[in-house]
Amino acid sequence: MLEQFHVPEDLAVRVEPEALRNMATSLFQKVGVPQDDASLAADVLVTADLRGVDSHGVSNMLRSYIRGYNEGTINPNPVWNIERQSPSTATIDCDAGLGVIMGPKAMEIAIEKAKNVGLGMVTMKNSGHMGMVSYYAMLALKHDMIGVAMTAAGPSVLPTFGSELRLGTNPIAVAAPAGKDHPFVLDIATSVVAGNKISLARRIGSLIPGGFIADMEGTPIMEEGPLPERYRNLPMGSTRVLGSHKGYGLASVVEILCGILSGGGYAFSPESLAHPKGHYRHMVAAYRIDAFTDANEFKGLMDEWMQGLKDTPTAPGHDRVLVPGQPEHESELDRGEKGIPLHPEVIQWFQDISKELEVPYLL
Repeated sequence: MLEQFHVPEDLAVRVEPEALRNMATSLFQKVGVPQDDASLAADVLVTADLRGVDSHGVSNMLRSYIRGYNEGTINPNPVWNIERQSPSTATIDCDAGLGVIMGPKAMEIAIEKAKNVGLGMVTMKNSGHMGMVSYYAMLALKHDMIGVAMTAAGPSVLPTFGSELRLGTNPIAVAAPAGKDHPFVLDIATSVVAGNKISLARRIGSLIPGGFIADMEGTPIMEEGPLPERYRNLPMGSTRVLGSHKGYGLASVVEILCGILSGGGYAFSPESLAHPKGHYRHMVAAYRIDAFTDANEFKGLMDEWMQGLKDTPTAPGHDRVLVPGQPEHESELDRGEKGIPLHPEVIQWFQDISKELEVPYLL
């Protein structure tokens, strides 16, 4: 993430990943989530924090999920079912189960299908928020598979030339294994910036760069400044001249593959707007590499290709060229050793919620 979305080091309180994982698990259990599901949800969140994706980690998402369970908009014990399937595909009704719990289960199904027939794809409807989508794509890596994951959220982004929200931030993730190098992991919102990063900027008090958001009439704000009280999110590209039609188009592809294909509708459909309970739609897929080519040769070529990208001569003012997954890999090594940096406000929330729910404070 850009530096303005990270907690400044002089404010950060470093906590041990395992302590954070245990506390998150306890809080999930306290609101009725079964132990195995609670541990799974906590792992998704803490993995995001370890990889530097603070916008989708514990600090931003846990309080939202706890609130959803308490308000009844997320089902702690979903009776999910496979509505339709073939040897390579499936569609799941998640019964308003949280996406960070349903996502790994759906990816397990996709991986099993890929083992059998070369590829597997699972769509999910009637689900809750999915968190960091690369978590599910990365589950395929240890099986020598390429993983894909995407999620269609509620309307929070303008279409190009539009003044009303029609699309979600609709992220796309792709993970591919390498040999000796770290995996290639791409995880991007199809908006200029994920909505949760804006929440981080508000907490930290960072200025918002030009081209990130629009005013309430849909006009892009192209000058850096403080975050307005009300604003609209823009598709990747910001303006038509800068390529916003590409972000708009990719967000639409996510909407088709996650929502319309699953039968779960679309972000601004009357059914979605009328039923906030379980209004997210998702898709995960796994591609077995040796169904296409030799897996070891593939991983060797991945090593060569990524090293070639890293060896690219740099433009003035830059010291290295990065490949997708590299910053997150480096963050995981650093935070695994030094701890995960949390904002003091997040620490205070943990102290307050632990008293409210009578859960031991472990940080």
